[in-house]
Amino acid sequence: MKPFMDKDFLLMGEVQQKLFHSYAENQPIFDWHCHLSAKEIFENKAPENIYDLWLTGDHYKWRAMRSCGFDEKYCTGNATPFEKFEAFAQTLTLAIGNPLFHWSHLELQRYFGIKKVLSKETAEEIWNEANEKIAAGGFTPRELIEKSNVFALCTTDDPCDSLQWHEKIKNDGFSVKVLPAFRPDKALNPDSPVFASWLSDLEKAAETKIESYEEMCQALCKRMDFFKEMGCCASDQAVESVVYAPAEKNELEEIFKKAGKGEALSEEELNKYRYETLLFFGREYFKRGFAMELHLGAMRNNNQRKFNSIGADTGFDSIADPQIAFGLSRFLDNLDKDGLLPKTILFCLNPKDNYVLGTMLGNFQSSEAKSKIQFGSAWWFCDNYEGMKNQMTTLANLGVLGAFVGMVTDSRSFLSYPRHEYFRRILCSLVGSWVENGMYPYDEKALEEIIKGISFDNSKKYFLGEG
Repeated sequence: MKPFMDKDFLLMGEVQQKLFHSYAENQPIFDWHCHLSAKEIFENKAPENIYDLWLTGDHYKWRAMRSCGFDEKYCTGNATPFEKFEAFAQTLTLAIGNPLFHWSHLELQRYFGIKKVLSKETAEEIWNEANEKIAAGGFTPRELIEKSNVFALCTTDDPCDSLQWHEKIKNDGFSVKVLPAFRPDKALNPDSPVFASWLSDLEKAAETKIESYEEMCQALCKRMDFFKEMGCCASDQAVESVVYAPAEKNELEEIFKKAGKGEALSEEELNKYRYETLLFFGREYFKRGFAMELHLGAMRNNNQRKFNSIGADTGFDSIADPQIAFGLSRFLDNLDKDGLLPKTILFCLNPKDNYVLGTMLGNFQSSEAKSKIQFGSAWWFCDNYEGMKNQMTTLANLGVLGAFVGMVTDSRSFLSYPRHEYFRRILCSLVGSWVENGMYPYDEKALEEIIKGISFDNSKKYFLGEG
């Protein structure tokens, strides 16, 4: 029996261990999609306790705790920090096979030097030990980022964001690149109750009047230019699916006017608006060199009662099952035929779509970038042991795994960087097993290039053009 989560965790053979410890373990991290707060990075405040670091805003943990029957007061409610921590400790004991179990213990080991297993029985001891280390220092956001060997990270920012905190971080001389990423979800959802107020914010940010769809697009272009000046190299769109629904300019103007008045839009109108607006973004991203991330397949805010009481992003999302192939194909082809297809990263939340995306990549590759169209890493509900193996195996079967830009944290937590280690261990286990089974030669030079590339080098080159 192997020891619990020792230095060779998930690495079963000699080659797997060699690949991880020699080539992956000490590579820097380019976290090109996360939800960290630039404001918190600039202010750099130390947390009060491990609850602040672990349980505030973490809907992964809340979902698991609810599944164990814990009342909402232990998740988002008024239980004390220790009561919430203890409830999570009890939950973790039952979470066998859940990546939370591995992530949590990697975080305890890497940041606190705690190798005990967290449970109801050890909760108070670990709470005290962790908090003593926090009180001793070394746990501010910047210290945690630097300790994690992060080279650069991309936050997720609305077009209206002033990016003042990014500018302050840059002027402050922080050793890690903190770059904005353009996230225009509100522009894509004219049926949202906040659309009108968001347009007002966009007017102020772009310093222009917006009375038409065309003027909205012009304002968004101004904001993209500003993001570019601030170092932006990526954009992100969260859409359940891309529906092929071409529209004329006059139709878009009519839909925009209805949305501005708060009038209900039909499904056909929404599809036309979103399709053409996505095309607009794709063309503009190409002109500015932004990589376009498409996060497909999330069904959000399923529980209306909980949404009304505690709001969005609190753990009531799940996987959708739309048909994505045709609309996505037409979308990419429309951009490609005009010579305006940007570097694109396709994420799917539903594993049923792995082979759809794995084959879609090959239709639109070009010499503009190595693997210009990428299959994004296993995301959200899929960033677990089996999900990561399946995503990488699919990419290897259908594309070129060695050109993959690798893992992202997709996280709001400053302790989430061991997820990259988890990914790298799975990567080295997978590739090493192919070598050990005679499916790939033991060519150390080639294997080093593959592992270092997927761990770090490919993403640095893809987003920043740096070799």
